[in-house]
Amino acid sequence: MRLGLALGYWGRGPDAAQLELARAAEDLGYASVWTSEAWGSDAFTPLTWIAAHTSRIRLGTAVAQMAARTPTATAMHALTLDHLSGGRMMLGLGLSGPQVVEGWYGRPFPASPLTATREYVDVIRQVLRREAPVELDGRFHPHPYRGPDATGLGKALKPITHPLRACLPVLLGAEGPKNIAQTTRIADGWLPLYWSPERTDVYEAALTNLPEGFMVAPMARARVCDDVAEGLLPVKAMLGFYIGGMGAAARNFHADLMARMGYEEEAHRVQRLFLRGRKEEAVMAVPDAFADEISLVGPRERIAERLEAWRAGPVTDLLVTAPDPDTLRVLAELNQ
Repeated sequence: MRLGLALGYWGRGPDAAQLELARAAEDLGYASVWTSEAWGSDAFTPLTWIAAHTSRIRLGTAVAQMAARTPTATAMHALTLDHLSGGRMMLGLGLSGPQVVEGWYGRPFPASPLTATREYVDVIRQVLRREAPVELDGRFHPHPYRGPDATGLGKALKPITHPLRACLPVLLGAEGPKNIAQTTRIADGWLPLYWSPERTDVYEAALTNLPEGFMVAPMARARVCDDVAEGLLPVKAMLGFYIGGMGAAARNFHADLMARMGYEEEAHRVQRLFLRGRKEEAVMAVPDAFADEISLVGPRERIAERLEAWRAGPVTDLLVTAPDPDTLRVLAELNQ
């Protein structure tokens, strides 16, 4: 199991420690570093900055949001950074949810998410292969565009720049069983948001007959500390925000996932509290047991024992969010 460093997205402003963490991860032998985006900082610019200050570590987006860019624009980002970094780029994509897609990007959330995702990946693959002009008779991403308001002058094109790698890895952040099953067919890897080595049966059906080399790369908060309860507070804060606030009462993919993982009643309680403005109570309502099983928190000996469970399953890459170089070092030593 390889280790990766997940830096996430910025909060109110740039995190000065991120570059040093990325450098430390590279020095410790971490295989990859990942950035993401929500509705603030973008995923590609910080990754380019990190690329310029590192030389070996692979670079991934986990995730770049599909609604933020057309698939050809995303392919341009990926092929450009792949060239600049000497072939280190990995493209992780996510569909997000209606709240962000319609509220932030001002676009309709696709009525058929699976179809929209499949078309998006298809276009990107065509760009990277550069075998012919990009053409797709698609419902969501037609190329050329021939809608009722089209001029009729659209021309199928292929990229001017020759991509460095036609096989640049494409990974998908997917949560529902059908989305995960499709991911195993059309992508090079899967980026689970929550992963519990104690509940791999939740994904067992979708992960049968994985292609050779397919990446399963979940994120997990990691922190070496003496007080487990204190170390879990950032995990609970993240879960409270995603389960409570990243969606509406009637449609929240994160709450649905927590429910499928055995915490249905607790997920609904967190969501209700958050939506009523009682955010601190929502965070504290996240069960310690759930936060604990999807993270690696505690003394070195405890993390060492729990890490074995992560390595025993289908996970190929563990993407850790770690607040300090010492935690990165301990994980690197334990994973040897």
